Amino acid sequence: MRIVQATLEHLDLLTPLFVKYREFYNELPYPESSRKFLEKRLRRKESVIYLALADDEDKLLGFCQLYPSYSSLSLKRVWILNDIYVAEEARRQLVADRLLHTAKQMAKETSAVRMRVATSRDNEVAQKVYESIGFIEDEQFKNYVLPINSD
Repeated sequence: MRIVQATLEHLDLLTPLFVKYREFYNELPYPESSRKFLEKRLRRKESVIYLALADDEDKLLGFCQLYPSYSSLSLKRVWILNDIYVAEEARRQLVADRLLHTAKQMAKETSAVRMRVATSRDNEVAQKVYESIGFIEDEQFKNYVLPINSD
């Protein structure tokens, strides 16, 4: 497996797996909107997306998407690991581990103070993967969400 940073040329390969990721979280697929969303992120350089590709072909095994943020307290960059997904047929092949190690290396190279990730409370598989990479549960801050309706 090889890890590459996504470009606009990867949109046709990435979009179907991104749609499956959304469906995993019980969202409607919206393939066209999903493609446009990814295209905007890449075109505007608003996120970094890593792809795990099979060695022998251009088959997408998984992806992760990170967004830049900043910490006013530490005066440094923070990376938010917003999305990570591994194709069902590629699970248990350390795809997520490779993606996370690549993201961690990029965070170091950009002098980030930390990476942040959130997952469902019941997603124990993801929690174990994050902990195996070195993520620790935040006990200093409690996170809140303010829903904003688009109506």
